[in-house]
Amino acid sequence: MTKVLVVLTNTTRYQHTDEPTGLWLGEAAEFVDAMQQANIAVDYVSPKGGFVPLDPRSMKYTNPAIMKIYEDHDFQERALTASLRPEQVNPAEYDAIYFTGGHGVMWDFPDNQALQAIALAIYQHQGYVTSVCHGVAGLLNIKDQAGQYLIAGKKITGFTHAEEILAGKQKVVPFLNKTVANKHNAHFVQKRAYKSFAVQDGQLITGQNPFSVKALTDLLVPQLKH
Repeated sequence: MTKVLVVLTNTTRYQHTDEPTGLWLGEAAEFVDAMQQANIAVDYVSPKGGFVPLDPRSMKYTNPAIMKIYEDHDFQERALTASLRPEQVNPAEYDAIYFTGGHGVMWDFPDNQALQAIALAIYQHQGYVTSVCHGVAGLLNIKDQAGQYLIAGKKITGFTHAEEILAGKQKVVPFLNKTVANKHNAHFVQKRAYKSFAVQDGQLITGQNPFSVKALTDLLVPQLKH
């Protein structure tokens, strides 16, 4: 059975503020909807396991497909209430890993060595390492056994500086995705702010922003079906 591991955040607020954040609902729900349509199974993991908060702003950007997944008992239970802990995951079971976004991931994805090990194991077994929007934070610091960054020399994308400015969050985020990506010798590419855009470079597939999930799944699903 083809299966994808979906990675979610446990972060409930922007650090050092009282403003809530969390998973950007559509970035998980639209992806899961695409996997269901392609008859591809999914599991859910988060850095701590268990509860996954939603970024309240993401509820303004729903559609019938997103709401269908959100209201599904399986998603509510396995994704939002009882997500797996990294130590419960066997990477050999998965053909791809997908790092979702929402600003929360910028605090609990980048330095999580357990998630990095899972992603690297999937990659080394010819699986796909994918992300959308801020989810690229989960890719930025992955290193192989030789100590080389997985993204070095690869084209990737993610939420941009311009999009942070438009979102009003450039002063509260701990880093900018492009800055770290370039520091780690990736080729960060982007389109106009909030325009759908995804890029594939070998086994890495990344989407720029919340509106790029379909562009990403349009690249990923044929690879998994193949």
